[in-house]
Amino acid sequence: MECGQLWERACSRRRCVSHRMHQLTHCFREQARSHIDRVPTGKYRAISQGKPMPQPFIFRTIDLDGQTIRTAVRPGKPHLTPLLIFNGIGANLELVFPFVQALDPDLEVIAFDVPGVGGSSTPSVPYRFPGLAKLTARMLDYLDYGQVNAVGVSWGGALAQQFAYDYPERCKKLILAATAAGAFMVPGKPKVLWLMASPRRYIQPSHVVRIAPMIYGGSFRRDSKLAAEHASKVRSAGKLGYYWQLFAGLGWTSIHWLHKIRQPTLVLAGDDDPLIPLINMRMLAWRIPNAQLHIIDD
Repeated sequence: MECGQLWERACSRRRCVSHRMHQLTHCFREQARSHIDRVPTGKYRAISQGKPMPQPFIFRTIDLDGQTIRTAVRPGKPHLTPLLIFNGIGANLELVFPFVQALDPDLEVIAFDVPGVGGSSTPSVPYRFPGLAKLTARMLDYLDYGQVNAVGVSWGGALAQQFAYDYPERCKKLILAATAAGAFMVPGKPKVLWLMASPRRYIQPSHVVRIAPMIYGGSFRRDSKLAAEHASKVRSAGKLGYYWQLFAGLGWTSIHWLHKIRQPTLVLAGDDDPLIPLINMRMLAWRIPNAQLHIIDD
């Protein structure tokens, strides 16, 4: 299951999940009205999207030694630990907006496009998860953040694990959603994995609408509008960035160091996920010492 889909499913079930999410990200709340964008002059301008947005988002594209990273920050109250979001494979930061809308408006939220996705530049050479975790820490330094709570879904869940392990002082709490321990995971259905190996669904919106019930399961089997809404938010950066993300996870696993993740961890799983079988989430909750598993009934 990809990030946009899980966010939308999580939002629709916020009453049953809100108590557990409160431990790590405070409670779900009502959405606000608009967002803003940073223009090159350094001033801000309002942007109308036709739909209500949370509170103002501040978009910035930063340069880290030649690698440009597009970021979005929804400002919040300083007494709450900011929430850092790690997106799924191929997913641009706009896809998490429905999830952010459901969060406490006082909570500061940080989202970004990994290299080769959305508005971030595509590197000429592939990367691995440890390098991405280091890049994330540098991004937080640039944006003047110290400690954060982290949430990662699917591919982004693997990166969140790496970040929490490599930078424990930067990650206070952890949420892992629809993800696994990498190479030692129990794989999904072969046909689903084959479809996921291609970036086509991020390039052709009609394709994701057609295959969404098969690869995402749950509500997407019953409501075709969910896939259409998801496709409308997609911003593709091309095929190469997607392949670099696939390479980042090739042979990677966290199974041998999960027991060293000491942060309080919430593990979220859907009971109808063709891509990430539930046993993988049970494995994470078993291996991480201070983890709690919550299964969303879909």
